[in-house]
Amino acid sequence: MLRPMSEWDIKKLHILRTLREQGTVTATAEVLMMTPSAVSQQLSNLARQLGVTLLEAHGRRVRLTDAAHLVLRHAEAVFAQLERADAELAGYLQGEAGEVRVGAFSTAVAALVVPAVQQLRRSHPALEVRVREAEAAEAYELLSAGAVDLALSLAAHAPSARDPKFALLPLLTDPLDVALPAGHPLAAEPGLRLADLAHEPWIFGGSGPWSEITTAACEAAGFVPEQAHSAAGWTAILAMVEAGMGVALVPRMAAAERRAGVVTRILSADQPRRHVVAAVRRGAEEGPAVARVLAALREVAGARAA
Repeated sequence: MLRPMSEWDIKKLHILRTLREQGTVTATAEVLMMTPSAVSQQLSNLARQLGVTLLEAHGRRVRLTDAAHLVLRHAEAVFAQLERADAELAGYLQGEAGEVRVGAFSTAVAALVVPAVQQLRRSHPALEVRVREAEAAEAYELLSAGAVDLALSLAAHAPSARDPKFALLPLLTDPLDVALPAGHPLAAEPGLRLADLAHEPWIFGGSGPWSEITTAACEAAGFVPEQAHSAAGWTAILAMVEAGMGVALVPRMAAAERRAGVVTRILSADQPRRHVVAAVRRGAEEGPAVARVLAALREVAGARAA
């Protein structure tokens, strides 16, 4: 009766397979750089573990029994699976395989993460990237808790560069343009400045990063914006701009959200910008899989900047 599967010994099975290939104990010992007595001892131990006879005398030599051939038939599947595991492990160690969990704010998902994932699918199909949309503050909480491996956020909302828990890597400087209704008197104004919109009704979130960014940009231009309407998503914000309900600052990364009835103007001298950064737990940036994802994100960011 066969013993439990846990007693099958891969090393001894390899010796048995080599004996089948080489034909003699002496030749097997030479290939494996063992002594003939060690080969014989290992095979005797394997036979005892499995509870079957593996070798039988055949003149002055030995040959494999039917039980040995049966064992090897199953062992070949094991060896093949181990080869696949070894190849996958080698890929993992080289950053060719594995899983990287990315937390990112909404516009970064569309403008940076998705193109990077598409690129990695072509170049490293065994490397899986899992994406989780998260606001800036939440992204760092997820990163700290180990729920994501890489976080994309804004420098203004990132931890201090001195924080020992994280390594911060600049990705992109994202200009902020102004969105106006198509028929707005300033829609075609040459040299438009943010300060020219001081008396306009503004649309931005009631709280959170975008509210802070809009308020800070307007204050830097010398005025406090009058918040006429509050919305957090670009679909809602641009729909209200299109309807003539106000103006809004729009990150250039959100270009995919543009609407036909909205004119987007690049501001002149006082154009605000936001800085997009990637963050990992300190030391993780040296991991091959994370490094692959970071490289893809940098490449996408560089193409956008160009």
